[in-house]
Amino acid sequence: MEKETNTGINFFQRYLTLWVFLCMVAGVLLGHFVPAFPTFLNQFEYARISIPMAILIWIMIYPMMLKVDFNSIRNVGKNPKGLFVTWVTNWLIKPFTMYGIAALFFFVVFNAFITPELATEYLSGAVLLGAAPCTAMVFVWSTLTKGNPAYTVVQVATNDLIILVAFVPIVRFLLGVSNVSVPFDTLILSVVLFVVIPLAGGILTRVVLTKSKGIDYFENVFIHKFDSVTTIGLLLTLVLIFMGQSEVILENPLHIVLIAVPLTIQTFLVFFIAYGTCKILKLPHDIAAPAGMIGASNFFELAVAVAVALFGTTSPAALATTVGVLTEVPVMLTLVKIANKTDTIFQ
Repeated sequence: MEKETNTGINFFQRYLTLWVFLCMVAGVLLGHFVPAFPTFLNQFEYARISIPMAILIWIMIYPMMLKVDFNSIRNVGKNPKGLFVTWVTNWLIKPFTMYGIAALFFFVVFNAFITPELATEYLSGAVLLGAAPCTAMVFVWSTLTKGNPAYTVVQVATNDLIILVAFVPIVRFLLGVSNVSVPFDTLILSVVLFVVIPLAGGILTRVVLTKSKGIDYFENVFIHKFDSVTTIGLLLTLVLIFMGQSEVILENPLHIVLIAVPLTIQTFLVFFIAYGTCKILKLPHDIAAPAGMIGASNFFELAVAVAVALFGTTSPAALATTVGVLTEVPVMLTLVKIANKTDTIFQ
């Protein structure tokens, strides 16, 4: 059993970067040559959230939630430093560094390639990304860095609560937009789908199986049945995402590269701010790695939805948020490798 599990893990995770690239290419090709397929899937949508994508994200998250012991969640409050790092990084640093870096590149470094009007909209899309820390995908990054599942849940859940009150004021302040309209149904439904339901499902599964077959069976046998599921869910999600964005990607190759540069720099910067702060505070690696990942990654579902609501589906701002999705996974996989190779410095 152990041998089979390890083989599955190696098959998908040893060359995960290659698998991710292939799935991105497959998604773009499917969307371009078989447009009827994404059109069909787009029918299954509620509050701007794709139901098929929600199912795949749930498949990614559920295996990690199985590892969450409810008692360990209650103990998170005994070590709040990791939470403080997450809150400060995501809300007092990240939106403002995103604004500064994006403005520098769009208005100064790339001014020969981007008009001021385009630069303004690209900046708007970047700010929407910067003001929305990740909700769903961070569970994948936490799993790949062997993060503490209970602590990651609390880090994400508290950020979701802060989004409800902080997202609009920050976007208004940075963009000077007085009538920012946030689709709160999208926001709340995302929190329920990507945090509440999988967490409840994981805890319920743990309680039922522990009572019926014992904790030893649950932790040493049942959980390992899902070792490759998170990775498979990630790869299928990428196919779905890039299938829906294929034409945008193919029609704007140069500008996608230009937008990707500041977004990539911002991702690395925010990660190292949070990760390094955790090192200074002498926090364990299984708290530090997810803290860095939450800040570095973005709640792209919300950012894209707000960009579309404010500026339109084909707007440059919406394109910028789409590039956020395009760059996030390869960059985050790089950060996962960095976190895994530096875990010994936290011991």
